[in-house]
Amino acid sequence: MMSYLHWPIIFCGFGLLFTAVELMRPARPLNYRAVIKNDLVALGIYGLLFLPVSIWLSGRLIKPDHVFLRSLLDLPLLVRLILYYGLADLGLYGLHRLMHSRYVWPIHRWHHSPPYMYWLAGIRATVPNQVLFNLPFAFCAPLLHHAPAWLFMLIFAEGFFQNNWMHMNVTWRSRWLEWVFVTPRYHHIHHSNRPEHHGANLGSRLTIWDQIFGTYVDPEGVEDITFGIERPPSPARLALGI
Repeated sequence: MMSYLHWPIIFCGFGLLFTAVELMRPARPLNYRAVIKNDLVALGIYGLLFLPVSIWLSGRLIKPDHVFLRSLLDLPLLVRLILYYGLADLGLYGLHRLMHSRYVWPIHRWHHSPPYMYWLAGIRATVPNQVLFNLPFAFCAPLLHHAPAWLFMLIFAEGFFQNNWMHMNVTWRSRWLEWVFVTPRYHHIHHSNRPEHHGANLGSRLTIWDQIFGTYVDPEGVEDITFGIERPPSPARLALGI
């Protein structure tokens, strides 16, 4: 099983890859030197404090033992893996939509606070934000009971990859792929500071939930996006989610 110590290695590897792609095909001009200091501070807060606290809390608050899901263990592993991602992604969509409601928004707005987008801008997540986002995957965990250790390593790496790649500052017209999967262009609309985009494109992996539940915005019809939130509170309140 992949330990927490592997996280920095994966982070650096993906970070180098994402930065190289962004430099070759940037979607928007970005002064990396001007933003990197704040982002490294946010990374330190999240990686050294918020993430381990979230993992610790999740392990004590979330005790998955669902008889219904365990009854599916006779299915082939590939089928269970598809169910795991499908159900977890649907749950994540629902929780993400909840986070954009009036009373839950404070725990999520730190994630939307950067007035720019690139792969590292998506690292911000408060402790309650991270714990809530862990819920769907914990609920679906019984589906992977007795799965090999290497599969959990791939799931960990995929989750890390997905969170950072969909925030990438990269030009890529991917309309055909966006009918199924969330891409950087698709997710950037969700980070737009336009009021009509605040509850748009909430999907984390699959775009089908946005299409079914009416939150889909076609990236082909959106140009000149700007990012950030209006009247942000103090950095401390942002990071604490209050």
